[in-house]
Amino acid sequence: MEARYSIVFYFLMLLALSSAFAFPSKKQYKPCKHLVLYFHDIIYNGKNAGNATSAIVAAPDGANLTILAGQFHFGNVAVFDDPITLDNNLHSKPVGRAQGLYIYDTKNTFTSWLGFTFVLNSTDHQGTINFFGVDLIMVKSRDISVVGGTGNLFMHHGIATIMTDAFEGEVYFRLCVDIKFYECW
Repeated sequence: MEARYSIVFYFLMLLALSSAFAFPSKKQYKPCKHLVLYFHDIIYNGKNAGNATSAIVAAPDGANLTILAGQFHFGNVAVFDDPITLDNNLHSKPVGRAQGLYIYDTKNTFTSWLGFTFVLNSTDHQGTINFFGVDLIMVKSRDISVVGGTGNLFMHHGIATIMTDAFEGEVYFRLCVDIKFYECW
């Protein structure tokens, strides 16, 4: 009789353990905070010093610092201090500044590496958001990492989906930045 209970007990334990591992559940991630912001970049071209918000600070040997290099701008490094708005209008009231750099780092397509910070000073958000990643410029929608923040965005982490919202030659572009925080403190 005891052997029979032991077999039933071991069978039930085996059944319980196997069902616990039979269907692993995939964790569904939901953002704890979501922001959509626009930043407007006007690159200095030698004629627009009053309006420019970015400038080429390094270029391939012999290149001009007021004109982006040929061959997909490979080797150009630009720094920026761009206005951030809540909508896509350059003349809307800024809620902060995008400050950082982009490096054109590929010889066979338009790609850049981004490292920048959103410095926010609106009534809703005081603090910073830090971004790093590769910008595959020719792709409509691309993701970069949100690696941290300060102020009321302290230690926030997530993903920013960036989309080129407007592009006017090699002087102006506007990016829509859809930020989803998955770790909020």
